[in-house]
Amino acid sequence: MKAMIVDEPRPVGVNPLAALELPEPLPERGEVRLRVLACGVCHTDLHIAEGELPPIRRPIVPGHQIVGVVEEIGAGVNGVEVGDRMGVTWLGYTDNSCHYCLTGRENLCDDARFTGYHTNGGYAQQVVANADFLVPIPEALSEIEAAPLLCAGIIGYRSLRLSEIRPRERLGLFGFGASAHLAIQVARHWGCEVYAFSRGEEHRQLALKLGAVWAGGAEDEPPEELDAAITFAPSGRLALAALAKLRKGGTLAINAIHMSPIPEMNYELLYGERTLRSVTNLTRQDAREFLEVAAEIPVEAAVEVFAMQEANEALRRLKEGEIEGAAVLIP
Repeated sequence: MKAMIVDEPRPVGVNPLAALELPEPLPERGEVRLRVLACGVCHTDLHIAEGELPPIRRPIVPGHQIVGVVEEIGAGVNGVEVGDRMGVTWLGYTDNSCHYCLTGRENLCDDARFTGYHTNGGYAQQVVANADFLVPIPEALSEIEAAPLLCAGIIGYRSLRLSEIRPRERLGLFGFGASAHLAIQVARHWGCEVYAFSRGEEHRQLALKLGAVWAGGAEDEPPEELDAAITFAPSGRLALAALAKLRKGGTLAINAIHMSPIPEMNYELLYGERTLRSVTNLTRQDAREFLEVAAEIPVEAAVEVFAMQEANEALRRLKEGEIEGAAVLIP
C-alpha cells in the first residue's frame, strides 16, 4: 500500500512526510483491517511530524481521524462485518483494567496506545485497528464530513463538557480552527452565547457565520464576561488572556496535547474560584455521545480536501492558520 510516513521529524517547511510503499497490513487477534476512505489532519499530526511530541515509533504513519471500510477481520472479533463503514480515533487501545479505566476515565490510562503515534495511522491506503475502539459512522455523514469529527469534533465535545458550560451561559472559544468550528455548533445547539477569539479575520467571519454573537482577537475585550472558556491554539499565553475574561467561578479548559509554557501570572487571574484545567485525549463514550449529537444537529464541518500525497502542504497550511475549518486527506 501507499503511505505517507514520518521518519526523522523536521519543520513542515521542509516536508517531514515521505511517500513510501509499505506491505499490506494484516489484522491480528481482536483487530480489523480497513480501506481508508478519508483521514482528517490534526494539530497532533503536526506535533508528531515536527518532533514536538517525544518519538515512540519511527518510522510512523500519522493520522487518527480515519473513516474506512472494513476489509478483513481478525480472530476473536465480534459485532463488526466486512463492508461496515467505521471510524478510527486517536484512542486506539487501553488496558481496561487500571484505576482510570475502571472509573470511566480510560482517556488517562497509563498503558493507552494512540493511533498514528504508537501504531500506524490513516495517512495511507489501509490501516489496522483494534475492533473494540472502532466507532460506527452515521449514515447521514459522508466520509469527508465525518473524518474531522473523529478527533477535532470529539475532543471539542469533551472540552465543552469539562468547561462546565451550561445552556444560556456565555462561552469563549480561543483559536477558531478545526475543533472550535465544530464545538460552536454544539454550544449553539445547547443555547449558549459564543464569543470567538482568533487572530485571523477569515476565522472570525466563520465564527460569526456559525452563530457567534461576537468575534475579535485575544487582546480584545468582549462586551460581556465569560462563564466558561476553551483554548484550542497551543499557545500558553492564551490561557492568561482567557482567564482575564472569565467571571468569578468560571472554568477555562485547555484543549492541547502540546503547548508552549504558560507565562507567570498574577494570582488575581485565578482568584475568585476560577478553575484552570487541561483536556486529555478522549473516551469511547465521548465518541458515541458526540456522533449522536452531531447527527442530530447536524454538525457541518467546513472542509478543505487534499490528496494524500499533498499531506505536507496540508500540514504547512494548518500551521500557518490558512485552513478554514478542517483539512481532510483522500488516498
